[in-house]
Amino acid sequence: MRKALKKPDLSKNALLILEKRYLKKDENGNVIETPEEMYERVARVIADVENNYNSGYSSQELFERFYNMMVDFYFQPNSPTLMNAGTPLGQLSACFVLPVEDSMEAIFEAVKRTAIIHKTGGGTGFSFSRLRPRNDIVRSTGGVASGPVSFMRVFNEATEAVKQGGRRRGANMGILRVDHPDILEFIDAKKKEGELANFNISVAITDRFMQALEKDEEYDLINPRTGKVHSRLKAKEVFDKLVYGAWRNGEPGIIFIDRINKMHPIPGAGEIEATNPCGEQPLLPYESCNLGSINLAKFIKGRQFLLVNKKRATLEEALDMIDWKKLEEITKLAIHFLDNVIDANHFPFKEIEEITRANRKIGLGVMGFADMLIQLGIPYSSNEALQVAEKVMSFIQEKGLEKSRELGEKKGDFPNIKLSIHKSPMRNGTITTIAPTGTISMIADTSSGIEPLFTIAYKKNVLGGESLIYANRYFEELAHELGFYSKELWEKVSGARSIKEFKEIPEYVREVFDTTFDVSPMQHVNIQAAFQKYVDNAVSKTINMPNSARIEDVEKVYKEAYIKGLKGLTVYRDGSRQVQVLETVKKEEKPSHHMEIRNPRPRPQVTKGKTYRMQTEMGTLYITINEDDEGLIEVFVHLGKSGSSVMAFTEAIGRLISLALRSGVNPNEIVKQLKGIKSSTPIRQEDGSVVFSVPDAIARSLEKFLQGGEQLELIPRGTSLASIPPVLGKARKEKKTEHSEADICPECGGVLIYQEGCFVCRDCGYSKCE
Repeated sequence: MRKALKKPDLSKNALLILEKRYLKKDENGNVIETPEEMYERVARVIADVENNYNSGYSSQELFERFYNMMVDFYFQPNSPTLMNAGTPLGQLSACFVLPVEDSMEAIFEAVKRTAIIHKTGGGTGFSFSRLRPRNDIVRSTGGVASGPVSFMRVFNEATEAVKQGGRRRGANMGILRVDHPDILEFIDAKKKEGELANFNISVAITDRFMQALEKDEEYDLINPRTGKVHSRLKAKEVFDKLVYGAWRNGEPGIIFIDRINKMHPIPGAGEIEATNPCGEQPLLPYESCNLGSINLAKFIKGRQFLLVNKKRATLEEALDMIDWKKLEEITKLAIHFLDNVIDANHFPFKEIEEITRANRKIGLGVMGFADMLIQLGIPYSSNEALQVAEKVMSFIQEKGLEKSRELGEKKGDFPNIKLSIHKSPMRNGTITTIAPTGTISMIADTSSGIEPLFTIAYKKNVLGGESLIYANRYFEELAHELGFYSKELWEKVSGARSIKEFKEIPEYVREVFDTTFDVSPMQHVNIQAAFQKYVDNAVSKTINMPNSARIEDVEKVYKEAYIKGLKGLTVYRDGSRQVQVLETVKKEEKPSHHMEIRNPRPRPQVTKGKTYRMQTEMGTLYITINEDDEGLIEVFVHLGKSGSSVMAFTEAIGRLISLALRSGVNPNEIVKQLKGIKSSTPIRQEDGSVVFSVPDAIARSLEKFLQGGEQLELIPRGTSLASIPPVLGKARKEKKTEHSEADICPECGGVLIYQEGCFVCRDCGYSKCE
């Protein structure tokens, strides 16, 4: 008789995310498996690998241990493993790096392979540093090269067209060396919001560049086609431009490419040029890696320290509360799981399979670090938090290495061990990585990665218009048991950036519950550095800064990151590229039972009107709305710098609206039809409003025109549209909002928060990069 499997204890949000993104569906999109069946599917496939080895481990025993480890939320594998294990697709890795060689054939072969990888659920990273610079000679045609940035747009469009396994859109990392001749163009590639929307971009910083920066000298730009010096630039000028870009909107990030290669455990296998989309996994060309995360919040003995002691803990008190024995058990089991994933994996290409199996890299990381600190009574912003980070990660690294050596003895070394720094026995070329855990941390109902809490509580609008408040589980427990809970306090705390000023909350509680906005940028760097000391690969984390941060603050953080030994960095200044969540309520429309066919009234010789300028995901949009004595009569739509096909569609929309207006259609009905149509990238306007798409922008312009229209920016009549530059770099008016650091989720309209290099929705689990 089959033994009954334990059911996972899932929150409503977790169940929603599983149903939407992870559980198997039939051809009609209906969910056909339960969460426990999903975990059974995954555990069975990974455990059955053991039957291929004479390791002394029972596959049935491993199945039960793997299953329980996942359903008890001690550990979760990366999303492709949960989605694809035990399915015909069978692709289980999250991270890939593809080479981009300097020929048209090689470039488009990489585009094709990117699309296939994205379809299976993986993310891709590229170095475009091998491509010849813009205007360089192309001997085969006698023409000139268009340069790396132009080809990045090709990859971006291919990503836009492919939705991963029907569940999410792919993510890319684009990297260019700081000594490439096109580096200045690359730094500005995402200057305009919405450009290269499917890419994170990072500059590969060399030690030579950092030395030139320190000495205030010039450095060489090298043409990759010839290997010769192309020109020279002042290091400080490039660095200042790079820092300004990060201050402006968080793009580009940086990776310290020489440090990555110096610390690569398999130096004889080749040179690393790129990372996966969020920067935590440097990989060789064609290499892939499967990841998983331990939930640190699960390893606390006893109750919350604050409940018992009503004060913050010392380091010794905190460390004594950690269940080190259980952490060792789960670490070793997780290493075994991830190693088996390599054998269970169905790789998309032969080249990827060969180098992945040769190096057998895995990436075990953590999530729930902030929740662990809260239970221990340690503020995230304290020195004790740094020491907890080092103690925990060094322990995981040590026990992970022990397990990899054991597996090496029983199953054999990774084939490229002679090219590595490791001595036999050793099963895996790398074992640790700190990766983003956007959706899997939501499934486990814990804090994301090594990030602090974004807020203590937030308000979620659900179907039917009901507003629910979601609070951190440990804060909610304290509020009830210590007697400071009230409905009024819950309303105040919801969406608040910090609780430090709420006197209704005991001081020792306020002291321990840090949010992102309570943590200094330098402490963010220090936390990342503490983990990086004991991580083989790299660390995905966001260095959050207040909106008031200066350019010099970003500069200081970048330089400190290099000094502290980080392999890469992502900076995000609050409110620098995100939008306010808007709520709209649509009234029920009464059906019409009679259709009248009318001919449109003729256009008069003279009309009067206004032209509005709005930002959309396709560029700057100009909407001219004209009226005559009878009312609105026409709309002209011009999309700056767009291709002919897009211009044809926008012109068609304008003509159809004009035809409807001249035929007597109520303009408010046109607004109803177009308003709220969503694209993949909503864009925040300078006045704080949100535009979801080109049709939505037209609707909002019509609406403003009907209301008097002075809120939107007006373009003087008679001005040539071609002479109007796009709106760039203007100072944003400060606007205090509940979620000023929130974008709009294109799937559910919820709050997107920016962390670990990703935009993640806390309501439905949508992520722009995983």
